[in-house]
Amino acid sequence: MPHYHFISGLPRSGSTLLAAILRQNPRFHGGMTSPVGSLFNAALAQMSAGSEFGAVVGVDQRRAVLRGLFTSFYESYPDEAVIFDTNRLWCTKLPALLDLFPEAKIIACVRNVAWVMDSIERLYRANPYENTRLFGNMQRSTVYNRLEGLAQHDQLVGFAWSALREAFYGEQAASMLLLDYDLLAQAPQKVLPLLYQFIGEPLFDHDFENVEYDAPQFDFQIGVEGLHRVRPKVEFQSRRTIIPPDLFEKYSQLSFWSDSAGSEAYVITAKPPEQGAAVLELKS
Repeated sequence: MPHYHFISGLPRSGSTLLAAILRQNPRFHGGMTSPVGSLFNAALAQMSAGSEFGAVVGVDQRRAVLRGLFTSFYESYPDEAVIFDTNRLWCTKLPALLDLFPEAKIIACVRNVAWVMDSIERLYRANPYENTRLFGNMQRSTVYNRLEGLAQHDQLVGFAWSALREAFYGEQAASMLLLDYDLLAQAPQKVLPLLYQFIGEPLFDHDFENVEYDAPQFDFQIGVEGLHRVRPKVEFQSRRTIIPPDLFEKYSQLSFWSDSAGSEAYVITAKPPEQGAAVLELKS
Protein backbone atom coordinates (compact mmCIF):
# COMPACT_ATOMS: atom_id res chain seq x y z
CA MET A 1 0.00 0.00 0.00
CA PRO A 2 1.33 3.48 -0.78
CA HIS A 3 2.46 5.72 2.04
CA TYR A 4 0.08 8.60 2.71
CA HIS A 5 0.80 12.13 3.85
CA PHE A 6 -1.53 15.12 3.78
CA ILE A 7 -1.17 18.74 2.70
CA SER A 8 -3.53 21.17 4.37
CA GLY A 9 -3.51 24.67 5.89
CA LEU A 10 -4.50 28.07 4.54
CA PRO A 11 -5.50 28.93 0.96
CA ARG A 12 -3.03 30.92 -1.17
CA SER A 13 -0.18 29.72 1.04
CA GLY A 14 1.83 27.49 -1.26
CA SER A 15 0.08 24.11 -1.13
CA THR A 16 -0.05 23.82 -4.93
CA LEU A 17 3.54 25.06 -5.21
CA LEU A 18 4.68 22.50 -2.63
CA ALA A 19 2.86 19.67 -4.41
CA ALA A 20 4.35 20.77 -7.75
CA ILE A 21 7.84 20.61 -6.26
CA LEU A 22 7.31 17.26 -4.52
CA ARG A 23 5.93 15.57 -7.63
CA GLN A 24 9.33 16.02 -9.31
CA ASN A 25 10.38 13.06 -7.16
CA PRO A 26 9.35 9.99 -9.21
CA ARG A 27 8.20 8.19 -6.04
CA PHE A 28 5.93 11.07 -5.00
CA HIS A 29 2.48 12.09 -6.15
CA GLY A 30 0.82 15.39 -5.28
CA GLY A 31 -1.39 18.03 -6.79
CA MET A 32 -4.16 20.52 -6.11
CA THR A 33 -7.06 19.76 -3.78
CA SER A 34 -8.33 16.23 -4.44
CA PRO A 35 -11.92 14.97 -4.12
CA VAL A 36 -10.96 12.39 -1.49
CA GLY A 37 -11.76 14.77 1.38
CA SER A 38 -15.30 15.35 0.11
CA LEU A 39 -15.79 11.62 -0.45
CA PHE A 40 -14.48 10.99 3.08
CA ASN A 41 -17.00 13.40 4.59
CA ALA A 42 -19.90 12.05 2.53
CA ALA A 43 -19.16 8.41 3.37
CA LEU A 44 -18.73 9.18 7.06
CA ALA A 45 -22.06 11.01 7.13
CA GLN A 46 -23.83 7.99 5.65
CA MET A 47 -22.33 5.72 8.32
CA SER A 48 -22.93 7.99 11.32
CA ALA A 49 -25.77 8.87 13.65
CA GLY A 50 -28.56 10.64 11.80
CA SER A 51 -28.29 8.30 8.84
CA GLU A 52 -30.59 5.30 8.48
CA PHE A 53 -27.47 3.15 8.10
CA GLY A 54 -25.52 4.48 11.09
CA ALA A 55 -26.80 1.85 13.50
CA VAL A 56 -25.77 -1.08 11.31
CA VAL A 57 -22.25 0.02 10.35
CA GLY A 58 -19.68 -0.75 13.04
CA VAL A 59 -16.46 1.11 13.75
CA ASP A 60 -14.28 -1.50 12.05
CA GLN A 61 -16.47 -1.33 8.94
CA ARG A 62 -16.23 2.46 8.94
CA ARG A 63 -12.45 2.26 9.12
CA ALA A 64 -12.37 -0.23 6.25
CA VAL A 65 -14.66 1.89 4.05
CA LEU A 66 -12.73 5.10 4.67
CA ARG A 67 -9.36 3.45 4.14
CA GLY A 68 -10.80 1.92 1.00
CA LEU A 69 -11.53 5.37 -0.42
CA PHE A 70 -7.79 6.08 -0.51
CA THR A 71 -6.95 2.59 -1.81
CA SER A 72 -9.48 2.87 -4.62
CA PHE A 73 -8.68 6.45 -5.60
CA TYR A 74 -4.93 5.84 -5.75
CA GLU A 75 -5.01 2.21 -6.92
CA SER A 76 -2.87 2.96 -10.00
CA TYR A 77 0.13 3.91 -7.86
CA PRO A 78 2.67 1.27 -6.75
CA ASP A 79 3.06 0.20 -3.14
CA GLU A 80 6.31 2.14 -2.76
CA ALA A 81 4.69 5.40 -3.84
CA VAL A 82 4.33 8.32 -1.45
CA ILE A 83 0.98 10.07 -1.86
CA PHE A 84 0.42 13.66 -0.73
CA ASP A 85 -3.33 14.27 -0.71
CA THR A 86 -4.28 17.94 -0.46
CA ASN A 87 -7.40 19.26 1.25
CA ARG A 88 -7.97 22.08 3.75
CA LEU A 89 -10.41 19.95 5.72
CA TRP A 90 -7.73 17.41 6.68
CA CYS A 91 -6.79 19.58 9.65
CA THR A 92 -10.23 18.74 11.11
CA LYS A 93 -9.79 14.99 10.57
CA LEU A 94 -6.49 14.23 12.29
CA PRO A 95 -7.88 11.70 14.80
CA ALA A 96 -9.34 9.61 11.97
CA LEU A 97 -6.42 10.06 9.55
CA LEU A 98 -3.81 9.04 12.09
CA ASP A 99 -5.89 6.07 13.19
CA LEU A 100 -6.14 4.92 9.56
CA PHE A 101 -2.53 5.81 8.70
CA PRO A 102 -0.46 6.01 11.93
CA GLU A 103 2.76 6.95 10.08
CA ALA A 104 1.15 9.79 8.13
CA LYS A 105 2.36 13.37 8.43
CA ILE A 106 0.39 16.56 7.84
CA ILE A 107 2.09 19.46 6.09
CA ALA A 108 0.14 22.64 6.88
CA CYS A 109 0.97 25.51 4.55
CA VAL A 110 0.66 28.90 6.25
CA ARG A 111 1.14 32.56 5.40
CA ASN A 112 0.48 35.89 7.05
CA VAL A 113 -3.33 36.03 6.79
CA ALA A 114 -3.18 39.60 5.48
CA TRP A 115 -1.19 38.37 2.48
CA VAL A 116 -3.65 35.51 2.00
CA MET A 117 -6.41 38.11 1.78
CA ASP A 118 -4.30 40.27 -0.52
CA SER A 119 -3.68 37.31 -2.85
CA ILE A 120 -7.38 36.46 -3.10
CA GLU A 121 -8.29 40.10 -3.68
CA ARG A 122 -5.72 40.25 -6.50
CA LEU A 123 -7.35 37.25 -8.15
CA TYR A 124 -10.75 38.89 -7.83
CA ARG A 125 -9.55 42.13 -9.45
CA ALA A 126 -7.69 40.26 -12.17
CA ASN A 127 -11.00 38.72 -13.31
CA PRO A 128 -13.31 41.78 -13.37
CA TYR A 129 -15.73 40.25 -15.88
CA GLU A 130 -16.36 37.10 -13.86
CA ASN A 131 -18.41 36.53 -10.72
CA THR A 132 -15.94 34.05 -9.26
CA ARG A 133 -17.31 31.23 -7.13
CA LEU A 134 -14.59 31.87 -4.55
CA PHE A 135 -17.06 34.09 -2.71
CA GLY A 136 -20.15 31.92 -3.05
CA ASN A 137 -23.27 33.97 -2.32
CA MET A 138 -21.49 36.42 -0.03
CA GLN A 139 -21.79 40.16 -0.33
CA ARG A 140 -18.92 41.27 -2.58
CA SER A 141 -19.63 44.93 -3.24
CA THR A 142 -16.43 46.30 -1.62
CA VAL A 143 -13.12 44.92 -0.41
CA TYR A 144 -14.44 45.26 3.15
CA ASN A 145 -17.45 43.05 2.37
CA ARG A 146 -15.34 40.54 0.49
CA LEU A 147 -12.66 40.09 3.12
CA GLU A 148 -15.11 40.05 6.03
CA GLY A 149 -17.04 37.34 4.23
CA LEU A 150 -13.91 35.28 3.52
CA ALA A 151 -12.98 35.43 7.21
CA GLN A 152 -16.25 33.88 8.42
CA HIS A 153 -15.69 30.49 10.06
CA ASP A 154 -17.58 28.61 7.33
CA GLN A 155 -15.96 30.40 4.40
CA LEU A 156 -12.76 30.02 2.38
CA VAL A 157 -10.23 31.63 4.73
CA GLY A 158 -12.12 31.44 8.02
CA PHE A 159 -12.76 27.71 7.80
CA ALA A 160 -9.16 26.90 6.90
CA TRP A 161 -7.86 29.18 9.69
CA SER A 162 -10.18 27.59 12.28
CA ALA A 163 -9.28 24.07 11.15
CA LEU A 164 -5.56 24.87 11.30
CA ARG A 165 -5.90 26.32 14.80
CA GLU A 166 -7.80 23.24 15.96
CA ALA A 167 -5.06 20.94 14.68
CA PHE A 168 -2.19 23.14 15.89
CA TYR A 169 -3.36 22.91 19.51
CA GLY A 170 -4.79 19.38 19.27
CA GLU A 171 -3.46 16.12 20.63
CA GLN A 172 -2.18 14.99 17.19
CA ALA A 173 -0.13 18.16 16.61
CA ALA A 174 3.18 16.27 16.84
CA SER A 175 2.38 14.76 13.43
CA MET A 176 2.07 18.22 11.87
CA LEU A 177 4.62 20.49 10.22
CA LEU A 178 3.77 24.14 9.58
CA LEU A 179 5.45 25.41 6.45
CA ASP A 180 5.48 29.16 5.84
CA TYR A 181 5.03 30.24 2.22
CA ASP A 182 7.60 33.02 2.47
CA LEU A 183 10.32 30.63 3.63
CA LEU A 184 9.46 28.11 0.91
CA ALA A 185 9.60 30.81 -1.77
CA GLN A 186 12.79 32.41 -0.45
CA ALA A 187 14.83 29.29 0.31
CA PRO A 188 13.34 26.10 -1.18
CA GLN A 189 16.78 24.47 -1.25
CA LYS A 190 16.90 24.78 2.56
CA VAL A 191 13.25 24.03 3.30
CA LEU A 192 12.89 20.79 1.31
CA PRO A 193 15.64 18.88 3.19
CA LEU A 194 13.88 19.71 6.46
CA LEU A 195 10.56 18.52 5.05
CA TYR A 196 12.18 15.26 3.91
CA GLN A 197 13.63 14.87 7.39
CA PHE A 198 10.17 15.32 8.91
CA ILE A 199 8.50 12.68 6.71
CA GLY A 200 11.46 10.28 6.96
CA GLU A 201 12.23 9.99 3.25
CA PRO A 202 15.64 10.02 1.49
CA LEU A 203 16.43 13.41 0.00
CA PHE A 204 15.79 14.07 -3.69
CA ASP A 205 17.55 16.68 -5.83
CA HIS A 206 14.73 19.01 -6.88
CA ASP A 207 14.97 21.54 -9.69
CA PHE A 208 13.63 24.83 -8.36
CA GLU A 209 14.17 26.57 -11.70
CA ASN A 210 11.71 24.37 -13.60
CA VAL A 211 8.59 23.65 -11.57
CA GLU A 212 5.43 22.91 -13.54
CA TYR A 213 1.76 22.78 -12.55
CA ASP A 214 -1.50 24.18 -13.87
CA ALA A 215 -5.18 23.25 -13.70
CA PRO A 216 -6.90 25.55 -16.21
CA GLN A 217 -10.10 23.52 -16.56
CA PHE A 218 -10.73 23.54 -12.80
CA ASP A 219 -9.87 27.24 -12.54
CA PHE A 220 -12.23 28.05 -15.42
CA GLN A 221 -15.03 26.17 -13.69
CA ILE A 222 -14.86 28.37 -10.60
CA GLY A 223 -14.19 31.55 -12.55
CA VAL A 224 -10.63 32.36 -11.43
CA GLU A 225 -8.06 32.14 -14.20
CA GLY A 226 -4.60 31.17 -12.96
CA LEU A 227 -5.71 30.06 -9.48
CA HIS A 228 -3.52 26.93 -9.57
CA ARG A 229 -0.88 28.04 -12.05
CA VAL A 230 2.64 27.69 -10.66
CA ARG A 231 5.47 29.82 -12.04
CA PRO A 232 8.43 27.77 -13.29
CA LYS A 233 10.98 29.37 -10.96
CA VAL A 234 10.51 29.19 -7.20
CA GLU A 235 11.27 32.66 -5.94
CA PHE A 236 9.90 35.25 -3.54
CA GLN A 237 8.40 38.33 -5.19
CA SER A 238 8.13 41.36 -2.96
CA ARG A 239 5.17 43.62 -3.65
CA ARG A 240 2.99 46.33 -2.18
CA THR A 241 -0.37 45.24 -0.79
CA ILE A 242 -3.52 46.31 -2.60
CA ILE A 243 -5.85 46.09 0.40
CA PRO A 244 -6.40 49.12 2.69
CA PRO A 245 -3.91 49.54 5.57
CA ASP A 246 -6.54 49.01 8.28
CA LEU A 247 -7.55 45.66 6.77
CA PHE A 248 -3.94 44.59 6.33
CA GLU A 249 -3.22 45.36 9.99
CA LYS A 250 -6.39 43.58 11.13
CA TYR A 251 -5.66 40.31 9.37
CA SER A 252 -1.95 40.36 10.16
CA GLN A 253 -2.92 39.79 13.78
CA LEU A 254 -4.31 36.32 13.02
CA SER A 255 -1.01 34.51 12.45
CA PHE A 256 -1.16 32.59 15.76
CA TRP A 257 1.45 29.99 14.76
CA SER A 258 4.28 32.51 15.18
CA ASP A 259 4.15 31.56 18.88
CA SER A 260 4.32 27.78 19.17
CA ALA A 261 3.90 27.71 22.96
CA GLY A 262 1.16 25.28 23.87
CA SER A 263 1.55 23.23 20.69
CA GLU A 264 3.55 20.11 19.84
CA ALA A 265 3.50 20.91 16.13
CA TYR A 266 6.75 21.26 14.21
CA VAL A 267 7.64 24.48 12.42
CA ILE A 268 10.45 25.53 10.11
CA THR A 269 11.98 28.71 11.46
CA ALA A 270 14.80 31.03 10.48
CA LYS A 271 17.48 30.81 13.15
CA PRO A 272 19.13 34.22 13.76
CA PRO A 273 22.47 34.27 11.93
CA GLU A 274 25.74 34.45 13.83
CA GLN A 275 27.65 35.15 10.66
CA GLY A 276 26.21 35.42 7.19
CA ALA A 277 22.74 34.26 6.14
CA ALA A 278 20.13 32.89 8.52
CA VAL A 279 19.94 29.12 8.96
CA LEU A 280 16.60 27.30 8.76
CA GLU A 281 15.85 24.68 11.38
CA LEU A 282 13.08 22.21 12.17
CA LYS A 283 11.71 23.01 15.59
CA SER A 284 8.93 21.69 17.80
